[in-house]
Amino acid sequence: MSLLPVGISSLVHPYGGIDTQMDWKETPHAHVFEIDLPGLAKEDVTLQVHGDRILHISAERKEEPEDKGDKWHCRERPHGGSFTRQFRLPDDVKVDEIRASMRDGVLTVTVPIKDDELTKKKNSKHKKTTSSVSVEISGDDGDAPARSHAPKGLGRFICCKA
Repeated sequence: MSLLPVGISSLVHPYGGIDTQMDWKETPHAHVFEIDLPGLAKEDVTLQVHGDRILHISAERKEEPEDKGDKWHCRERPHGGSFTRQFRLPDDVKVDEIRASMRDGVLTVTVPIKDDELTKKKNSKHKKTTSSVSVEISGDDGDAPARSHAPKGLGRFICCKA
């Protein structure tokens, strides 16, 4: 049990008291992010790339309704809150080919690295666009097909190149 009152604890741990752990590794072919988001579904997570390759990862846990007749003896698990992290991606990545999956409360984001030849050519002919790309986060639900009316920003990757 935390020794800090709930109000102070949420200031220390902005994600409702959960210390969200993450790893970022570079392989020969991709940058791989693994983020622990226990108790969250892929629909609670939003991934976006903004402007100059800023990867923005956020998640929100909705407050659970309480029954008036309940009497709590201990309440340590987070009941609502949000999480946000941002990373500047290197120049040599394929932003349009980012993949994400969520399994057992772990979000895995894979950002492929460009081939050296392609990187040199594209850097010399760099074009700015304002298009956006949306990719579903695959996960524990059997990788169901994409919903055509998914709520904006929930459980999907959005790429906004500027």
